[in-house]
Amino acid sequence: MKLKRIVALLLAVVMVLALVACAKKDETATTESSNTTTKAPEETKAPEGTEAPATTGEEPVVTGEEPVVTGEEPVVTGEEPVVTEAPSATGEEPVVTEAPVDTDAPVVTEPSTLPPDGEDTYNIKVWVPDAAVELTKKQIADFNATNAYGITINAEIDALSEADSATQVLNDVQAGADLYFFAQDQFARLVRGGALMAMPEGLAAMIANENNASVVAAGKSGDTQYAFPLTNDNGYFMYYDKSVIPEEDVDSLEKLVADCEAADKFFAFEMDTSAWYLASFFFGTGCHSEWVTDDEGNFISISDDFNSDKGLIAVKGMEKLVKSPKFLSSSQASEFNDGKAAIVVTGTWAYEDIKNILGDNMGATDLPSFEVDGTEYHLGSFSGCKLLGVKPQSNPDRATALLMLGQFLTSEAAQLERFETLSWGPANSAAAASDAVQANPGLVALNTQNQYAVPQGQIEGSWWDIAKVIGAEVKEAKSEDDLKAALQNYDDKISAVFTRSDEEKNAWGVIGNICGTNWDTDFPMEEDGGVFTSDPLELHAGEELKCRQGASWDVNYGADGLNGANVVVEADGTYIVVLDLVDETVILQPAG
Repeated sequence: MKLKRIVALLLAVVMVLALVACAKKDETATTESSNTTTKAPEETKAPEGTEAPATTGEEPVVTGEEPVVTGEEPVVTGEEPVVTEAPSATGEEPVVTEAPVDTDAPVVTEPSTLPPDGEDTYNIKVWVPDAAVELTKKQIADFNATNAYGITINAEIDALSEADSATQVLNDVQAGADLYFFAQDQFARLVRGGALMAMPEGLAAMIANENNASVVAAGKSGDTQYAFPLTNDNGYFMYYDKSVIPEEDVDSLEKLVADCEAADKFFAFEMDTSAWYLASFFFGTGCHSEWVTDDEGNFISISDDFNSDKGLIAVKGMEKLVKSPKFLSSSQASEFNDGKAAIVVTGTWAYEDIKNILGDNMGATDLPSFEVDGTEYHLGSFSGCKLLGVKPQSNPDRATALLMLGQFLTSEAAQLERFETLSWGPANSAAAASDAVQANPGLVALNTQNQYAVPQGQIEGSWWDIAKVIGAEVKEAKSEDDLKAALQNYDDKISAVFTRSDEEKNAWGVIGNICGTNWDTDFPMEEDGGVFTSDPLELHAGEELKCRQGASWDVNYGADGLNGANVVVEADGTYIVVLDLVDETVILQPAG
């Protein structure tokens, strides 16, 4: 297929779809605003890609910037909707005024492991989470059968979580996947690493017209769109046991704490180990924390007012929960087992598990409000999403075909099919407004909470550890001065991020629930020829650790290499932690 012809056809499709989207925009604007959306840790909490600190795999995909534990999304069965064919271009061939790819983007040659392309046939590599492999195979087959241009995609589809895909792509962009799903907090790294293709303006405009605004923004750097919106479902809300919690109390934090104490059941809200959840109190009082990147995705500044009068109100509200004897720092569905907890704050990924435990007693709603000095503040939250990335290509025809496939895989029909099959919340505004999506209790609760949510933008990797200690310091505070000191400590550490030396940014350390710490202290390592070693550390069986660079979760190593699982100590002893960057291994070497 000649470049001019395929570019013209693509732009014709973009123009037609953009016109359709504009016609529908008035009708969907109200819905979009109500469906606005970044272990984590990443775990999921939003921050995405690492496992530490370890919790169970029920957390959402939130990758690499903060410890993340991911898990499969709950599966909802139902008939598969028909994926419709893209409208064909009509009329005169449009004048091509822009190339389909960014000419300044890094050139990536095709992976040598795939067979060569044929005319209008492209052999590609795709990475999606395990739960989405079969559906993605079907949807690519649908694209082959319905696209109007005779394009055939032969896809080698491998299972790789959104938490890990960015790290694997950046290990070797040339050999990485051509299309891949990733969590939004990996976006800045991918742009910096030249692993995302820039979108032409026409396609970017269509994406903006058809999708939730915050998800669209999550895939932009500067004025350039680099990723397709895929989901809008990474956030949290409140599940509760209706046999314990009266319906009339769900809007009041103070009443909910009293109900849990009276019933001797826990209020589970992960405040000790997760900045993702802890930030809800600050967002509830109107605080903000916004990192600014340049067009290359480098962090250049931050606007943050946690250390303020509004921040002081936030920690006074936080005190009411974390100082209760029935407070539990957790976000796991399993806390409902055996009647242990009456409330758990978590996300849609836990819906099926909680429904199985509580049955008809399961309630799901937005977070409550708290009161300080006679004023009520509704708890905020982070909201996040998943994106689809396309790797830059050296062949313009191939690049255009991949953009067309990306557009198809993130269309209204494809996102609805993904919802019906995997329970993934759509980013597409029309799909999100469908009766099926609006009838899902978890997504309804999330969408209600999203009215108070802050879209999770690009966040520098060290922020997650800096912010998460606020909860523990508030719990130990004896006075208002102690609360102010906790906020000042946070502010000092945030300011120091931009004054770190290159030595500090490149230094390696060991972190874990080791030596009396709880994933909040980096033990230094010394280098010798690409091998880094710690001082002797007294470790105990069952403790877990990882090695990371620059006191940040952007680059870390575990039991199975880069961004791998936590290293688990098997027996008590004194060990030297050894990181070999050549072999990508972390071992515990007995000292002495």
